[in-house]
Order: sequence, then structure tokens, then C-alpha cells
Amino acid sequence: MHLNSHDDFTRLREIIVGSAVNYTGHDRDVSFELFHHENTGFRSDWAYPRLITPTHSGARPQQWAINRRYAEELAEDVEDLARTLADLGVTVHRPIPLPPDPAPIAGLGWTAPPVPALNIRDNTLILGDEIIETPPAIRARYLETRLLAKVFTGYYQAGARWTTMPRPTLTDASFDLSYARDATTTLGGPTEPIDDPQPSPYDVGHEMMLDGAQVLRLGKDLVVNIAQANHARGADWLERHLADRYRIHRVWRMADNHIDSMLLALRPGVLLARHDGIRDMLPEPLQSWKFLVPPQPDPGAFPAYSDADLVLTSPYIDLNVLSVDEDTVLVNTDCTGLIKTLEAEHFTVVPVRHRHRRLFGGGFHCFTLDTHRDGALENYLT
Repeated sequence: MHLNSHDDFTRLREIIVGSAVNYTGHDRDVSFELFHHENTGFRSDWAYPRLITPTHSGARPQQWAINRRYAEELAEDVEDLARTLADLGVTVHRPIPLPPDPAPIAGLGWTAPPVPALNIRDNTLILGDEIIETPPAIRARYLETRLLAKVFTGYYQAGARWTTMPRPTLTDASFDLSYARDATTTLGGPTEPIDDPQPSPYDVGHEMMLDGAQVLRLGKDLVVNIAQANHARGADWLERHLADRYRIHRVWRMADNHIDSMLLALRPGVLLARHDGIRDMLPEPLQSWKFLVPPQPDPGAFPAYSDADLVLTSPYIDLNVLSVDEDTVLVNTDCTGLIKTLEAEHFTVVPVRHRHRRLFGGGFHCFTLDTHRDGALENYLT
């Protein structure tokens, strides 16, 4: 095992693929609702309360059950992803599977049922030979990286550095509500007012929260999406910690949090983007790169869901691709428009099935954490 990952496009040698085992539901507390605010408010026919606040009478948040068939099909697709990568010569590591009926996890003033380590790009950032566990924004995912500890320990024993950013307390007052309260940033549809945060003796004000999927890694340059104060505090910590080893480029509200279904680097000089307007948000050296913008998502490429199914991602989730090298990209089989766009640019596309990407909050980039690529700490922007 050798940790070395500076980008998302040079030859991939080792990767962690997440686990969907025992994914049974979502705990719809304030942390979950704020994180998924744009997409849980997207549907115009949303007919149930969006924000569940467990404050009075000791009530628990609503536990939103996941259709068992969809969960089983998700697990099949994740295992197929792992096999495909192994067949391409990549060494694949896996998290500890979440056991059935796991005990709740608890913080200061809250409890939550844990979820599997599926979208593992979120709570970890790999920079070169350093593992950085990032401060989670969702309570149910607070201990998710413990399911990766066995793999991380192997890298640490092989010489990698292993750092954990300060962990937030995640009281109601920890969250900056400005983005969720800003009507100009919602994707549309009815959105209930975000309830006033309930006071707690553990309040410390807005805390740092930053996901690895908010960071575009380009060698020495890191493009970090900032949508509110929690993200800004996380980016400040990252900049101080990395000192002169990396350059931090902050972009303002490219998305509510993650940018890897908005923008991904496919090779030096080429970006996959949701729309060309993203160009103006980026550092000037990136504005001259080539932007590949695929056709709008085909509604017929997605399963039809009922009101009992909680949709967590936008129809653009299939832009969340995974590169094996500068010429080879894993793409959802059903996203034919994107496949044609990439093939027209002479990429080799490896189609992989991912049926229920809108229900589980991620695509192939989200489900994976590349730990060893051939690339070095390059200056791609100079």
C-alpha cells in the first residue's frame, strides 16, 4: 500500500470503493435537511414536511425508510463497480461493512443511526501522502470514517500521514443557515422556512464543516467551493494546515456543497462541466481550459419513483464520473448523452450500471476514494 494521490485523472493504481451493505434509511434531522436542502426541495409535488426538528417532547427526527429492492440493487451496482475497477488492474480496498441494526451514535445533545461508508469521497480528502479526515456536516455520518480505519491504518503503517480536522459539535446552532434561507439559491419548488435553531449548552457558534467533495484537486492547486460560513471556516483551516505546500482557490456558491457533479478535471487542460457559465467562477488560469458540456439529462434515463422515495440528488448526478487515466472514464451506462460527448473527444468510456443514483446521494466519484495515482505534485495552473 502506497498513498499518493494529487489529482483525479492520472493513472489510477489503488482505490477504496464504498459499501452499501445495510443501507436502510435516512435520519431526517436538521443536519440532513440542511445538507440536502436544494434537492429535497426540488420536486414541485413535495407533500410532506421538509424539516423535522426533534425539539419538543423529546421527539426523534423522522426515519425515512429506503425501499428494500432499491437498496439491494444499489448494493449490486456498487459491487459491480468494484469488480470493474479490479478488472482494469486497479487494487480495490473496501470499508468495514455496517452491521445490521447498528447501535445509534451520539454527540453532545443528539443521537443518530449510522449509515454505511458509501459516499466515502465526502468525509476524507487525500492530498499526496496525507489522509485528511474532514469535519462532517451530517450527524448520522459522524463516525463514518471509522469504517475506513482499517484501510487508513494500513496506509499509515506504510508511511502515510494521517490528520483529522477539528470535529464539530453539530448542535443546531453550529450550522450557518444563510444558504438554505436564501431563496435565490434554491433549485425551485416549495421550501419551508428553516426553523430557528434550538439552544444547547454546547453551542460554540458556527463550526467548520467541509467535505472532500467540495475540493477539486489539481496538483499544487485546490479549488474549494464555499457556500456559507461553515465551509469558509473549513477552508481557512485547510489553508493554514497546508501552508505553502498548496494554493487554495476559493469559489463562491458554485453549488450548495459538493462540486463533483458540477465540475471535474478529466486531464490537464480539459474539464467536464455542467454548464459553460462555471468558467467565470474559476481562477483565471482554469478559464482557458477546454470545457466539455454534455447534453441536458434525459428524464427517461432515471427510474420513476413514488412519493415514498426520497430523491437526494439533481438529474445532473451522472456527471459524477471516475477517471482511470487521462483517456479512460467510468460513466453510468444509462447516460448516453455524456458517453457520446466523451467519445467525441476521444475518451475511452467504460459503461457501468448505477440505477438509483438519485436516491443515495452520489455517483462513481462520490462512491470512491482514490489513494494511489501516478501523478505528482504538479503545477497545472502555471
